[in-house]
Amino acid sequence: MVPLWIFLGGGLGSLARYSVSLGLGNVRPANFPVATLVANLLTCIIIALAVGVFADKLQSQELKAFIVIGFCGGFSTFSTFSNETFELFKTGHTFIALANIIISVVLCIGIIYMLSVVRK
Repeated sequence: MVPLWIFLGGGLGSLARYSVSLGLGNVRPANFPVATLVANLLTCIIIALAVGVFADKLQSQELKAFIVIGFCGGFSTFSTFSNETFELFKTGHTFIALANIIISVVLCIGIIYMLSVVRK
């Protein structure tokens, strides 16, 4: 039964990711991939809340799998982040590529850290 919940969550997460891309598709200051960053930041907030802040309330393995593996797996996008960063390097936007790496990693890990601290 858990694989079904992962499947459903992944589909919804992918649709959410697509919606973020549509909503922010034209927002690319200096070629910076804003939509990918926003999707990954939102995913970090959701996963940190699910496994940290609300971990005690999420007793169901199916619900955890739906949110953490399914939805967050479909919503986050490491492959797109990697491809966009590679394209920035390839087209000579080295500073923006490095900024994308640093901003994405620091903010995503920072969100999870901050929300885990809030829990304690």
